Amino acid sequence: MSRPAPRPQHVAFVASQTPEARDAYARLEKAYGNAAPDKADVIVALGGDGLMLQTLHKFMNSGKPIYGMHRGTVGFLMNEYAEEKLFERIAAAHMTVIHPLVMRARDAHGKIHEHRAINEVSLFRQSAQAAHLRILVDGQERMAELIADGVMVATPAGSTAYNLSAQGPIIPINAPMLALTPISPFRPRRWRGALLPDKAKVTIEVMEADKRPVAAVADHDEVRSVRAVDVAMDHGVSINMLFDPGHNLDERILREQFGF
Repeated sequence: MSRPAPRPQHVAFVASQTPEARDAYARLEKAYGNAAPDKADVIVALGGDGLMLQTLHKFMNSGKPIYGMHRGTVGFLMNEYAEEKLFERIAAAHMTVIHPLVMRARDAHGKIHEHRAINEVSLFRQSAQAAHLRILVDGQERMAELIADGVMVATPAGSTAYNLSAQGPIIPINAPMLALTPISPFRPRRWRGALLPDKAKVTIEVMEADKRPVAAVADHDEVRSVRAVDVAMDHGVSINMLFDPGHNLDERILREQFGF
């Protein structure tokens, strides 16, 4: 969902450790000040998509809008960098509201690990043995056995990231859907994944787990030797991202589908 952003009075800057990001941080701090994050109206992230994901995770429950400027390698989630008229740019930006996935993974000792993901939750084989996985959606078995390197559940925001590299579908940002995408599937050979309602709960059970160990990863949080993983969208958490007009996330995802 997109809507106009409020005009900020105070901003807090965060930056990656690259020289160009640190230089931008120093310049912008001098020009606009640098409020403590809990006192700021907007968080401004300087770096690439990796830094943006870290920032989204860190401030996920703050309700603060987050505006990124590209000072890194990959900048799909970032706006173009400019030092001039920052407050005016933020006031003119469009707000896109996204929701994270919540992963609950049960490991070999029966311990439950809970993590959230902006892009995707992925399961990967940990050894040379292919993973054997059983897939259920809302408690109903949909695939008795997937033999593959793994499988992922991706959000619309994450559908152009690892999901796309694994030949998964691009999902418009406002679509109430999730992508369930196999990673290098061996059986069934013709299965290329599924589109699911974003209210669905996906359960992935690991078969022959001792012989074929599997790890689960929520963005960058990894749990080793999992036995079962539940994945669902957390509609109780809303993350507000700000994008310049004409370059919002809706438009970028649409352009990706036409090869831009």
